[in-house]
Amino acid sequence: MSGYRFKNFLADPKSKFDELFTIFKQLITHTSGDVEEALDWFKQLDKEYELTNNDYTFDDFVNDLKKRGYLKEKKDGTGGLSITPKTEQAIRSNALEHIFGKLKKGAPGNHKTKFTGKNGEEISMDLRAYEFGDSPQSISMIESLKQAQINHGLDNFHLTENDLLVGEQEFKTQTATVLMIDISHSMILYGEDRITPAKMVAMAMAEMVKRNYPKDSLDIIVFGDDAWPIQLKDLPYLQVGPYHTNTVAGLELAMSILRKKKATNKHIFMITDGKPSCIKENGTYYKNSNGLDRRIVNKCLTLAASCKRSKIEVTTFMVASDNYLKSFIDEFTEANQGKAYFTGLKGLGEMIFRDYTNKKSKKI
Repeated sequence: MSGYRFKNFLADPKSKFDELFTIFKQLITHTSGDVEEALDWFKQLDKEYELTNNDYTFDDFVNDLKKRGYLKEKKDGTGGLSITPKTEQAIRSNALEHIFGKLKKGAPGNHKTKFTGKNGEEISMDLRAYEFGDSPQSISMIESLKQAQINHGLDNFHLTENDLLVGEQEFKTQTATVLMIDISHSMILYGEDRITPAKMVAMAMAEMVKRNYPKDSLDIIVFGDDAWPIQLKDLPYLQVGPYHTNTVAGLELAMSILRKKKATNKHIFMITDGKPSCIKENGTYYKNSNGLDRRIVNKCLTLAASCKRSKIEVTTFMVASDNYLKSFIDEFTEANQGKAYFTGLKGLGEMIFRDYTNKKSKKI
């Protein structure tokens, strides 16, 4: 049996590295970019499941990671290793494939609406018969001539009104999205790692937008006691901190970012596992982890309503099932007229993707 595996390996020498690299990408995401910790985990898995063999050893794999540009020596003189931008890209692609799976590439940079009319940016390929009142500019002459040939034949070729085909015009709009990720301490409490799936969702979202909707914008912010933006390259290294949950700060920053965008569609996707427990007033933090503090909750509701007035929809993904949180989420969602999901970690990415791609612009 081992000879058969060795024969297959020789037939496809890339397969062993690719197989191990898939595991490594998952480990490096879990360890927030810590190469040494990821390789230690890899050794333990290798010992238990015999991932490598005499023909392709653990050292061979690490050397290949270096040769292929996925690992580099740290510049601090310690002899340690760090991942490269090439690895960061590979992790994002891995997250996209893992979460969205059979995602098919769509038309770049556009989100179609259900409205048709003369102000569309371009004519679609969906054709229909000409109707009285249709604009002459919407007539597809090439397809109409083909239709005339079918209807009348070459010997009696002529073009009539019944042969005319027009293309529906569709409004296509750009979308500006802010993804808010809770990095409060509870995201790793209670024996459940919630921050790693949240990171994977963010990386997959970023990769999807870059590939499929390059005209859209995606900003990612994190919030704990405060809120701040992070760059795409920061995602693999994201960790939770000893923070409370300042949802207000996150919403304020997200709104500030979206106000500067010219896109018609503006959305906030918020991933969190707890209630708001912190606000900052006049430079001073007010924190309360006990129950739902109305002083904090009311600030959140005020911002939810403000988002609505600014035509910013907030979709909340609560990765917890505590019943007492439902009242706050219900209030918050009603104030914004947005959406909310109480969800586990499984399927979180698919839900966010579906919500993002199904957003339709409103007729102005």
